[in-house]
Formats: sequence, C-alpha cells, structure tokens
Amino acid sequence: MPVFPSTVDLLAEAEKLTEYWSPRVVAQVNDQYIKVAKLLGNFVWHAHEHEDELFYVLRGQLRIEYQDRPPVDLPAGAIHVVPRGVLHNPVAAAECWMVLIEPVTTRHTGATESPLSKTIDQQLTR
Repeated sequence: MPVFPSTVDLLAEAEKLTEYWSPRVVAQVNDQYIKVAKLLGNFVWHAHEHEDELFYVLRGQLRIEYQDRPPVDLPAGAIHVVPRGVLHNPVAAAECWMVLIEPVTTRHTGATESPLSKTIDQQLTR
C-alpha cells in the first residue's frame, strides 16, 4: 500500500502536472483515492460500473456531458458526483485543474479503452 504525506497542497500538486488527462494519486482516505489532474479538450465517453466519481474543480471550468441528461457546468470551487454506471464525458474548453475522489478500484476510463487511459499504477507514479 502506498504511503502518502499527511498534508497535501492540492494546487501545488496540480501545478506539478505536465500531462493532460493523467491523474496522479496524492492521498488516500480509507478505500478512496484523492487524485489531481489537469484537463484540456475532450476526454472519452465512459462509465464506471460499480463506482461513483466526485469531480472538484480547483481552477478553470469543467463540463460533464451526459447522453441521457443535460450537461453539468462546474466553475472553480464546485463539485459534482457522477453516479456509478452513468455514461459521461468530461470536457474542458480551457485548462482546468481538478480533484477526483473515487474508490481505489476505479479504472480511469471504466471499461472503455483509449490512448488516454491510465492504469492505477501509472496514477500512483510520482
């Protein structure tokens, strides 16, 4: 099991990132990973069959598109939970810094394979 610092500056951790759509695990609370990521452009349509996913926007704006409901627009400081099993696509028109909170078992793009997909091991690499 990875060891994380007891205090994390989320903005400083996000600032270190150099690759879009490549989350990095910065902390763990019980069976949930806390991840930071930088986003730009469109991601991929995907779902997480067994896990809810919390998006928290640190900087910028994020749109979560859904196939069966209206999109959700998130300004800095806002959170949104995508329910398990729901097909969604995050979109950032300009650079967006964010935090993801999700179970440690959550696959980056669910069952969808994409060149943007990252394994848990890749997300844990510091």
